[in-house]
Order: sequence, then structure tokens, then C-alpha cells
Amino acid sequence: MKFEDKIKELEKIVNDLESGNIDLDKAIDKYSKAMKLISECDKELKSVEEKISKIVKENGDLEDFDIEDK
Repeated sequence: MKFEDKIKELEKIVNDLESGNIDLDKAIDKYSKAMKLISECDKELKSVEEKISKIVKENGDLEDFDIEDK
């Protein structure tokens, strides 16, 4: 599942839980699924953050990217 799809699913789950129109068992299942999606999204974001925090020099070496230096 793509990151954007996970976010949409999370939004749907939040809306369902906020509506209060679901029984307790379904709410617990939805909450568990949401927590799993949050964990997956967090891992993806951290991975992307790592990748974009590096820039490639002309010779192909990676260096830390510091926005204040640019």
C-alpha cells in the first residue's frame, strides 16, 4: 500500500471512530489497524528523511545537507 493510501485509510478510520456509530469490537479493530498504519507511515517517513538529508556531490560522494549553509 502506498504512503498516500495509508494516510487516506487512517483518515477514514479516524472519521469512523469519531462518528461513534460503531460497536466496541469494531472500534478496537479499527484502532489496532490505525496503530499499525501509523507505525508503517512513521518508518517510511524516517527512511525518506534520511535519504533527503543527504546530497550528492559532483564526484558522487554523499554529504550531509544543512539548509542553513545553502
